[in-house]
Amino acid sequence: MRHHARVGSPEHLPLVPIARGQGAWLHDFDGRRYLDGISSWWTNLFGHANPRINAALREQLKTLEHVMLAGFTHRPVVELSERLSALTGGVLGHAFYASDGASATEIALKMSFHYWRNVGRPDKAEFLCLAGGYHGETVGALAVTDVAIFKDAYAPLVRHAGRVLPSPDARLAEPGETPINVARHATAALERHLQEHGERTAALIIEPLVQGAAGMVMHDPEYLRLARALCDRHEVHLICDEIAVGCGRTGTFFAHEQASIQPDLMCLSKGISGGYLPLSVVLCRDAIYEAFLDDSTARAFLHSHSYTGNPLACRAALATLDIFSEDDVLAANHIRAQQIATALEPLAAHPQVRHVRQRGMIAAFDVATDDPHFSRRFYRAALENEALIRPIGNTVYWMPPYIVDAAEIAHLGAATARALEQALA
Repeated sequence: MRHHARVGSPEHLPLVPIARGQGAWLHDFDGRRYLDGISSWWTNLFGHANPRINAALREQLKTLEHVMLAGFTHRPVVELSERLSALTGGVLGHAFYASDGASATEIALKMSFHYWRNVGRPDKAEFLCLAGGYHGETVGALAVTDVAIFKDAYAPLVRHAGRVLPSPDARLAEPGETPINVARHATAALERHLQEHGERTAALIIEPLVQGAAGMVMHDPEYLRLARALCDRHEVHLICDEIAVGCGRTGTFFAHEQASIQPDLMCLSKGISGGYLPLSVVLCRDAIYEAFLDDSTARAFLHSHSYTGNPLACRAALATLDIFSEDDVLAANHIRAQQIATALEPLAAHPQVRHVRQRGMIAAFDVATDDPHFSRRFYRAALENEALIRPIGNTVYWMPPYIVDAAEIAHLGAATARALEQALA
């Protein structure tokens, strides 16, 4: 709030009142519009006020807005669970619902920890995460988050059950190395750790292919392939946090598909409801589910949320999945991704731009500047150029909705170029 109040300061962040959204655009009360280049914090897939999702929600409102999912069930949550499981080829056969990404992380961590206790291996209680990894800001999720600005203030509250291992960040490649080499170096560190501590390790949690909050850090699928094999060898759960990278963001519906592997637990949120309503889900393998089936309540998975499996949110998610299948969205996104790559080319030639990178519908580059206020200067300049682009530190990124056309992608590129010049001036 201090940043909003300090008009004229280099730290100033304008507070923008939005009147309405339409397609890829947000409109304020003064008649200005902004291309939503970051999908409203990575949530919106098919544009604002999408008519098909709107229609599905209106229809659902006629029958059921909410019922508790304790001892009850309803059609949208059953259908959504079945369709999500089918997208994993049935490997992840069970779904546990919450409302946000951090809650999904909490569920996955607790489920893994409790599974090992239920199968007689209570010593497996530690978790592994990657340098720069982000999995939410609740206390449990912070134990596997390695972003200091979120974690440091709450360090006394955080259980020290998380170990940070090297990231396979492709930017770390030495001259002559490829992203695959970097991935192999990082998995060598994972292997060494598991050889020594595997008996105490419950799970490894990963943002597959793209570590979002670290600055759109991208890595080769080789890391996932090797990590999956190491987790199998040492009997460690692999948790794929697909909260930001799932639902088509990286070019496949789930990012981990590009490594031809399956996790033991998977977290989904953000885009799963099309950006309409809070919804998250943890999918797990049958063996994990079955470990909680017991006459003893102490062995049950005692975790609940009041709005678990909310029918409206599930119906929005079903409408979202319908659009994917009816419009062949992933194929269309390959064309959009090529257009995004073309729009990036002029920026790559800028003398202060570094590490231009792209994975599907996510594109990013780093800016070489010592200005501590660069991200805010750029954000303000982008708004002036009719684009919502919010850098992470010195990393500028695009993650637009899947309905942007060629002209809108060109606008995003031009707005970014102008904002970059203004921010560096």
